[in-house]
Amino acid sequence: MQKLGEGEGSMTKDEFAKMKQELEAEYLAVFKKTVAVHEVFLQRIASHPVLCKDTNFHIFLEYDQDLSVRRKNTKEMFGVFFKSMVKSADEMLFSGVKEVDEFFEQEKTFLVNYYNRIKDSCAKADRMTRTQKTVADDYIHISAALTCVAEEESTPVRKYLLKLAELFEKLRKVEARVASDQDLKLSELLRYYMLNIEAAKDLLHRRTKSLADYENSNKALDKARLKSKDVKQAEQHQQESCQKFEKLSESAKQELVGFKRRRVAAFRKNLVEMTELEIKHAKNNISLLQSCIDLFKNS
Repeated sequence: MQKLGEGEGSMTKDEFAKMKQELEAEYLAVFKKTVAVHEVFLQRIASHPVLCKDTNFHIFLEYDQDLSVRRKNTKEMFGVFFKSMVKSADEMLFSGVKEVDEFFEQEKTFLVNYYNRIKDSCAKADRMTRTQKTVADDYIHISAALTCVAEEESTPVRKYLLKLAELFEKLRKVEARVASDQDLKLSELLRYYMLNIEAAKDLLHRRTKSLADYENSNKALDKARLKSKDVKQAEQHQQESCQKFEKLSESAKQELVGFKRRRVAAFRKNLVEMTELEIKHAKNNISLLQSCIDLFKNS
């Protein structure tokens, strides 16, 4: 709406109408992207061995009335901020905890490097998409300018100018679809996996915290035995800490292995689909240009 308001006073009637069409198409593309990403998210929950059995998930899928949804209030938002601060402090505190499993040590290093690369790729993909949208917007002005020039012409050149204006209008639609497909198949995929990597790093953080608790319980048990005081309680706490750490390690390994399998499949699928769409749009561009050239030759 802001873009329409800004363009209303500075654009011609035709330019404004085309800009409105472009924004409507962009809105539909965003809606399509939102639905697609939500579908991927729900499919992931449905295929998860634990989350698929969650009561809240079943209510979300099967509830036939309106769900009351509200935004987070100030207290809840502050709670999220406080948790992030605590997590940062914990990371510094647990930085000295020595990893006991080479698999998780390698995963930590990989996830940090992978996140930085995905973040950089996402920023570049977003710039590419914005540039593609700018090209589509520029075609609007070129098409409108050619139409205006044609209206001033009474010579045979007029029909050529109108055909060129029509060509750029068709090219605009193709370029807009290219930008939309790039955003959906590449940029959104990268953003989605940035969040996935953050979740994986959080999982490793919780495991490190559990490892630290387990090591502290071992130290507490040694002290209790030396003092011959509260040995039974210390042994029970040590066993509980050990069981919690082992259970978390097992589930974390399963999640990380599954994460690798999913991301390889997802990137392969989206890159193949994006390549096919790029080829399709390129063929459309060539066809439009060739038809226009043939028309000029035959006139």
